[in-house]
Amino acid sequence: MLKLRGLEKSVVEQLSEEKKEPKWMLSLRLKALEAFKKMPLPSIEGINWEEVDFGDINYYVKPPSPSTTSWDEVPEEIKKAFSELGILDEEKKILAGLSSQYDSEVIYHNVKKVFEKQGIVFLSMDEGLKRYESVVRKYFGKLIPYNDNKFAALNTAFWSGGSFVYIPKNVVVDRPLQAYFLIATEALGQFERTLIIAEEGSVAQYIEGCSAPIYRKASLHAGVVEVFVKENARFRYTTVQNWSKNVYNLVTKRALAHSKAYVEWLDGNLGSKVTVKYPSIILNGEGAKAKILSIAYTSKGQIFDAGGKAIHKAKHTSSSLISKSISAKGGINTFRGWLRIEEKAKHSKASINCDALLLDKESKSNTFPYIDVRTNHSIVSHEASVSSINEEKLFYLQSRGIKKEEAETMVVMGFIEEFVKELPLEYAVELNKLIRLEMENALG
Repeated sequence: MLKLRGLEKSVVEQLSEEKKEPKWMLSLRLKALEAFKKMPLPSIEGINWEEVDFGDINYYVKPPSPSTTSWDEVPEEIKKAFSELGILDEEKKILAGLSSQYDSEVIYHNVKKVFEKQGIVFLSMDEGLKRYESVVRKYFGKLIPYNDNKFAALNTAFWSGGSFVYIPKNVVVDRPLQAYFLIATEALGQFERTLIIAEEGSVAQYIEGCSAPIYRKASLHAGVVEVFVKENARFRYTTVQNWSKNVYNLVTKRALAHSKAYVEWLDGNLGSKVTVKYPSIILNGEGAKAKILSIAYTSKGQIFDAGGKAIHKAKHTSSSLISKSISAKGGINTFRGWLRIEEKAKHSKASINCDALLLDKESKSNTFPYIDVRTNHSIVSHEASVSSINEEKLFYLQSRGIKKEEAETMVVMGFIEEFVKELPLEYAVELNKLIRLEMENALG
């Protein structure tokens, strides 16, 4: 099994050679590596970056077998890891296509034939680069340049795997495309890269799931996602993560919405030791709409610094940023809502809504809204609240024979209902299970 470790130029060159990439991609990787080394680490409350030894991370781990479209050809140990997550069951029930990444490479990939006939492209990012190099070169790094931030630079230097998605003009994908990312190696750095292009009038949704077992050494996940949504198209990007609690999850995600496009970002965050992410939507065309809806559950030893960004660049655009956070056993949740309405974005509407639920006195919730409005012809609202579990609600439920622990769980489930009801049924059921498990640990 090939493993590449260290922040040296030679490691990047070996990685690019292994993948047989074009020279322009290697050049971009090397520029990104130098940028990473020069950029400072972000200063975020509670995060001790000394726990992450960037020089001791496995930046690339090659699985024991190549990517395949046949589940029968996947090695048994990898099959077992994904089957325990129910991945293939979900594919049979609801998915248009499935991509499964094991450590640094996509190990299994399949798209239903009916969607291939419509011209839908759903490949690993590596395969997308090989087959559609000109398209990848046109869009890669255009929304998130290699020097955007320290972890975007790290991803650009060491990216491997991820998804390349192309939805043709006016094509409606009535079932979700899914990618699943599994960390199965200790001290791994997973750097998937996802590029999605939804052409004019198309409709589609993409769901990603993430998980990892617990190892003695921490792992690092630093993905980058770029989504281009053309005129009158609708696209939804959903994340349901459940990393083990020694994973540093540091991702950069950004979408560009053209005129009358509608982009939704649904973000469900459980697990991980540290999560830093701010999904962003740039409203670049007249009449574009955006919605970012996120939930986060933190417990002892966990730090979430997350939120969303909306940038209005055209008139008659609208955006909605909604955050629901739950903190237990001393967990820290920080919401950063970043909103900018530029001078030419007249008659735009934007709202930020942040609700936090604290389950004990040790937990903490922070809210840092940033609102920059450069035109008088717009409507902006901001609302934030912090609360504990309402004793009157608990009394009402207990008076009807429900035990206190179950009543508390019911209140929490009601708190995040707005997010859960947007998920496909199978994912909603799974998320409910995960929240219940967290609640049992928090209240036990």
